[in-house]
Amino acid sequence: MPMQVGVVRSRQAVLADLLPGAALRDVLAVLGAAGLVGVLAQVSVPLGFTPVPLTGQTLGVLLAGTALGWRRAAAAMSLYLVAGLAGVPWFAGHASGWPGATGGFLVGFVLAAAVCGWLAERGGDRRIWRSAGLMVAGEVAIFAVGVPWLAVALHVGLVKALALGCTPFLAGEALKAAIAAGLTPATWRLVDGGAGRGR
Repeated sequence: MPMQVGVVRSRQAVLADLLPGAALRDVLAVLGAAGLVGVLAQVSVPLGFTPVPLTGQTLGVLLAGTALGWRRAAAAMSLYLVAGLAGVPWFAGHASGWPGATGGFLVGFVLAAAVCGWLAERGGDRRIWRSAGLMVAGEVAIFAVGVPWLAVALHVGLVKALALGCTPFLAGEALKAAIAAGLTPATWRLVDGGAGRGR
């Protein structure tokens, strides 16, 4: 029992923990988060100078990571990746299968969701400025995997890969991070007693 108490104190609730029925809740949360990212992936604008499209995916990744906690969020993004590789047409532009040069961004989603979830479990999603830092950490995780992968896949240097897979997207990613950073503290405020937790 003392061991259990210690675990509870080291980890704070995330939004998904508020749903009843632990096992069913976890399954539905993982499926729902993967589906959300799949839907937002269809908000896709191809850019002629790079194989990386502008999409809504990362907003879903940041929200899923923050709302689910790191284990469920990593499971959800792993499901999204594996199901897409297996043929579910929910990558950007209804694509599926091996993503080629953009695959590193999809792998980065798993890392980003885990990072956001881990920080949320430590209260990082309760106040707007902490939440903003959490979202930036998630964005960094995505680019940290996606850009080097892009460089290797296209046989270009890191500076060129940054120009193709990072720099053009910074403004859009900042907007998505700001939206996610505002939504999670606002959701906690709507939950009875949520605003006071973790302060």
